[in-house]
Amino acid sequence: DLKKVPGNIPPDIAKLDLSSNKIRQLRAKEFEDVTELKILNLNSNGIAYIDPAAFSGLNNLEELDLSNNSLQNFEYGVLEDLYFLKILWLRENPWRCDYNIHYLFYWLKHHYNVHYNGLECKMPEEYKGWSVGKYVRSYYEECPKDKLPIYPETFDLDKDDEEWERHKEQTVQTVKKHGVIVTVIG
Repeated sequence: DLKKVPGNIPPDIAKLDLSSNKIRQLRAKEFEDVTELKILNLNSNGIAYIDPAAFSGLNNLEELDLSNNSLQNFEYGVLEDLYFLKILWLRENPWRCDYNIHYLFYWLKHHYNVHYNGLECKMPEEYKGWSVGKYVRSYYEECPKDKLPIYPETFDLDKDDEEWERHKEQTVQTVKKHGVIVTVIG
């Protein structure tokens, strides 16, 4: 019946099972003193919010179980300290497929060595049952292609149309010379 992460956890512990408690949120630096922790089970707590610095210091964590909670998304930064994470359990959470889910999806995409499961949209109704990956791809498919900036680093510069077209042509030629096609969406 724990309502928060206990503060007296031995610093050299390798596995911590806090499953089936009543921890509704994870505050900043909850685990900063247990730097040797490799496995953390937070399954079935009703966790609805994780502070971006909650896992700060868990540099050695390899497995994290957040399944069967009330998570809808992660704020930017929540997973940043988990350098050696290998397994992330996410099933049975009411993932909300809106722009806020993008951080979690892209973090997982860029950390391809992390095995995960259970990332399925539960809300809103029109995306229920979709994989989060399918939702994120559809999000960008809806953008009109002719309205997307091709070169965002120069998009805000104050250039007249003729100079802009000349710059764009030079950049396109440079890209073609190197055999690389760059598409920037966002």
